[in-house]
Amino acid sequence: MSDLQSMDTLVSLAKRRGYVFQSSEIYGGTGSVWDYGPLGVELRRNVMDAWWSAMVHQRDDVEGLDSGILMHPRVWEASGHVEGFTDPLVECKHCKMRFRQDQLGASACGQKPSKAPGETDSCDLGEPRLFNLMFETFMGPVKDAAATVYLRPETAQGSYVNFLNVQTSARQKIPFGVAQMGKAFRNEITPGNFIFRTREFEQMEMQYFVEPGTDDEWFEYWRAQRLEWHRSLGIRGEKLRLTPHGPNELAHYAKTAEDIEYEFPFGWKEFEGIHNRTDFDLGRHQEYSGKKLEYVDSASGKRFVPYVIETAVGVGRTMLVAMVDAYREEEVEGDTRVVLGLHPRLAPIKVAVFPLVKKDGMPEIAEALHKELRAAGIPSFYDTSGAIGRRYRRQDEAGTPWCVTVDGQSVEDGSVTVRDRDTMDQSRVAASAVRAWVQERLGGVA
Repeated sequence: MSDLQSMDTLVSLAKRRGYVFQSSEIYGGTGSVWDYGPLGVELRRNVMDAWWSAMVHQRDDVEGLDSGILMHPRVWEASGHVEGFTDPLVECKHCKMRFRQDQLGASACGQKPSKAPGETDSCDLGEPRLFNLMFETFMGPVKDAAATVYLRPETAQGSYVNFLNVQTSARQKIPFGVAQMGKAFRNEITPGNFIFRTREFEQMEMQYFVEPGTDDEWFEYWRAQRLEWHRSLGIRGEKLRLTPHGPNELAHYAKTAEDIEYEFPFGWKEFEGIHNRTDFDLGRHQEYSGKKLEYVDSASGKRFVPYVIETAVGVGRTMLVAMVDAYREEEVEGDTRVVLGLHPRLAPIKVAVFPLVKKDGMPEIAEALHKELRAAGIPSFYDTSGAIGRRYRRQDEAGTPWCVTVDGQSVEDGSVTVRDRDTMDQSRVAASAVRAWVQERLGGVA
């Protein structure tokens, strides 16, 4: 068995099997924006559903929220994004390419796949200048400074400005959290590595409000919880690690921060952050809005501005971790078998149903089973095209955990062959029991 060696291999598979397409591809593509195809949108939804279930549905102390993408401009002044959400940008006088100053190697031009005529191996870089990563737009009919708004670069601020709304309406007591998923936008200077760093992305963020003095304890709690969640989705433990931020790496709002990193083909990279944001956010919004954002303990009368423990993870990055971790190549009878061994909870298609041949009553049995599975909310794929071995291989690449084949024996006794993607073992199961068999292995949930 061999792991993924090159991102190009995964990009090719993702397009071939309908996971991810380049946005506006027929026009040459849009820089670092991606479209999710039939299987990609299902994987994306499954990742989000798994997160929401663990974070909200299975807990009494976390409430859901969906705040607007467009917020009052003062929100981003208070948060520090207008003034400080910047990267140092430098431009090469030869190739005219722009680079983040903190990511420059010995030769920036050398990062290009090929050089144009007259281009040199060494860049002549101009002076660095700060570049704000927020997308700016205008609200209303008049394009002037008074109408300037921003596409949000994170969902977290919506949780802070709604802290009291959620706390009072849900009658929550400290500690409690606010979770939300949604689109965010960052005008990245150097996006790349497929869907790892993009300009438009989906976040899953949870802000956990705690009493000052208990924040270190809760930071350790959520640090462990989040690492375990990734393992529960089948991500290999040896490919995960926690990396603390050093004193010079901490964001201006953070007392403590750690990244959950995964070992990609392009190196160890962060895909989730856990941060102790202290009372910075609520304190700033209280200052800028003039509204008190204190929590009042009804029993003791104690008042305080809560500290926040944040967990923030990208949907696209989590998808990428799942796909990279699941990819493997195996030698089977002299041929290479490509497998996307996704955890069944994440797999876009749970079951593929095949009639062995298109006659003798087999298609009718297969179609009936396929419809039964879909009616039960189990994503099923029906395929009659090609030799059975070829159909198996297509589903292996797509990540489908189980294939069900209707054959001659099915017509005689009502049983079908169920093949496991990972072991390739086959067993006979009554066609009438397949739905329950699959649901049991999915933990009772499709």
